Amino acid sequence: MTHSGFVAIVGRPNVGKSTLINALVGSKIAITSHHPNTTRSAIRGIVHGADFQAVLVDTPGVHKAKTLLGHRLNAVVNQSLDSVDIILMCIPADETSGAGDLFIASEIAKHPKAKKFAVITKTDLISKEKLALRLAGIMELAHGFIWDEIIPVSAGIHNQIDLLNELIGKNLPMGPAYYPVGTTSDQGIEQLICEFIREAALQDVREELPHSIMVTIDEFAERDEKGSRPFFDVHATIHVERDSQRAILLGHQGSRLKEIGIRARADIERALAAKIFLGLHIKVSKEWQRDPKLLERLGFGANN
Repeated sequence: MTHSGFVAIVGRPNVGKSTLINALVGSKIAITSHHPNTTRSAIRGIVHGADFQAVLVDTPGVHKAKTLLGHRLNAVVNQSLDSVDIILMCIPADETSGAGDLFIASEIAKHPKAKKFAVITKTDLISKEKLALRLAGIMELAHGFIWDEIIPVSAGIHNQIDLLNELIGKNLPMGPAYYPVGTTSDQGIEQLICEFIREAALQDVREELPHSIMVTIDEFAERDEKGSRPFFDVHATIHVERDSQRAILLGHQGSRLKEIGIRARADIERALAAKIFLGLHIKVSKEWQRDPKLLERLGFGANN
């Protein structure tokens, strides 16, 4: 018997949740981007400590929903907070807290049984003096509860990540290990491939594009030929909502799509420990974020 349990990671969009979960797990399982709402599902990362196993749930950022997809992303957050043992609220050190953080803290207060950690992220971006002032203001966010831990970290330079993992382990109840040793995520490999392609597509794009990009797998198969490493053929479609967005991702004579493929292929080959052929196609799926049937087909059904 060991310590084990579930840990929800919440916060406003773009506060470093995915970077934090990758650092805690020790490998890349959640994509990152400077654009808000990069995460679209409750990705489970598994941390294996010396005497504990923590299942981390990386939730989409809580935001004011404007589309059907937005409402379903917020529903994912609410579901993720049910029956967890610890809630980590990510609060960026380089920003001031406002209505968004207060709203999330009020949602956390609705789950009295869970331990509550305030994790101050991106501490490498400010001075120690400013960090001290930021920490002083964190207490004011907690209405109706007291933080069990307040921990400043920087996932980018791995500062205090080991301490955070240790505190998570100490606050989990006694229980069995849920996953075999070595497992880092419960994501299917095709889902992970889609996320790597979407991350590559998001890099350096204009603000109008991030919410409009979705990726689906058309073919994923291993070749029969034998070599030093396995070889997979991967064909995927990048969905956008408008012809103008397709043109942006395609680039001049397909140059941008080629760059997307090169970036994504490197991550996919690392994840598979294999060589791959990656074929990418861009399709205009008009208003897919507002279309219940399209959302269902792309994995965002009302019951998902």
